[in-house]
Amino acid sequence: MKPTHIEHIGIAVTNLEESIEYYEKVLELKCYAIEEVKDQKVRTAFFQVGDTKIELLESTSEDGPIGKFVAKKGPGMHHIAFAVEDTNKALQDAENKGIKLIDKQSRKGAEGLSIGFLHPKSTNGVLTELCSKK
Repeated sequence: MKPTHIEHIGIAVTNLEESIEYYEKVLELKCYAIEEVKDQKVRTAFFQVGDTKIELLESTSEDGPIGKFVAKKGPGMHHIAFAVEDTNKALQDAENKGIKLIDKQSRKGAEGLSIGFLHPKSTNGVLTELCSKK
């Protein structure tokens, strides 16, 4: 597996609208998409910064992954996502190298991407997402 680029940086927030306002008014970025990913219990907002995106993540449920993250650690950086050619192949490659997986198979993520996560216990404490268009 060799990532082609950083696809996005995920940031957990408590209020999506307030956070969008900060990125638009202070950083002068444009939110180009808001999307709900129901099975992950999250609403997302995206901003393009050069070749990389910022993904804001607001939980739609306290028991969702972002809800639990914010309750435990507060808002802030949640994950870094790397673009790969094939998410399933990249997950298998990582597992073959001894990396603990959160997802054994890819699943549907925001913007129609195929995503899978590597466990932060195997990645120096950084939740790592792999994503592809397949």
